[in-house]
Amino acid sequence: MINKENGNEETLKQPALVLIATPIGNLEDISLRALREIRNADLVCCEDTRRTGKLFELLDIQPRPDLFVLNEHTELGKSSEIIDRILKGQRIAVVSDAGMPGISDPGEHIVRVAIEQEVSIEVIPGPSAGLTALVASGFPTNRYVFQGFLPRKGRARDHRLIEISKEEKTTVVFESGNRLQKTIDDLSKVCGSDRHVCIAKELTKIHEEFIRGTLQELCRTMPSRSTKGEYVLVISGFHEEKKVDDQQLLTSIREFRDRGKSNKDAVRETAKKYGISKRLVYGLSIEKPNINKSHNE
Repeated sequence: MINKENGNEETLKQPALVLIATPIGNLEDISLRALREIRNADLVCCEDTRRTGKLFELLDIQPRPDLFVLNEHTELGKSSEIIDRILKGQRIAVVSDAGMPGISDPGEHIVRVAIEQEVSIEVIPGPSAGLTALVASGFPTNRYVFQGFLPRKGRARDHRLIEISKEEKTTVVFESGNRLQKTIDDLSKVCGSDRHVCIAKELTKIHEEFIRGTLQELCRTMPSRSTKGEYVLVISGFHEEKKVDDQQLLTSIREFRDRGKSNKDAVRETAKKYGISKRLVYGLSIEKPNINKSHNE
């Protein structure tokens, strides 16, 4: 049931940390409640005062609240200061550059500090790039995994890619345009070229686009496209049934290595031996790097 009393004057004066979702592209997606909370806040914490100031100007927010920088570089050091101001009676809002604060954006830490200090927390729902892309993907939405931005390199990235390759639920990933092609290529190598993906571009904006296909198709077609901006990748779940346990596969890889096979050949022979996908065996060999050492080493 809709409650019309949520925005009464008494509520708007109560001290609280208020996290407010802002548009991810289309200004008309701002909610009436979000506008009311921003106008009534004693202070608005944001990632970039110039960008948020411009947003407030376009939304014609008057009077303009004071802005305070709370971004990935300052959140750890400034959260306690913000919470102290709330404890003294202020109502302070947190916004990100776009979407919901705390979702791959600043906000997570200050919420934890607020909970520790028993400060009231309110969330004003609204636009979400991840959910928007998920709903439009056509993949199952009843169960899904949000991975945010992947690590840029190293073992941490390898492990995260392996998680995605084995994940049976739909997976949502954020990515920047300049790293999009590399992520698609890496996903294809680990997940297999036949995995289906929906790439969401320019969500809620004039040039919004959903690019659908297998990883093999996307590896071939994406290089010819402009990849400026931020993207959301929605990856279909893995459905191949695993026939053997990890220990059997690890033992097999090690045995082939002991016979002088390279890791690549050991993976191929193990996959052939058990009649399963090479990408699963390859993923396991990366996840368990000690397998690369044979008994003879």
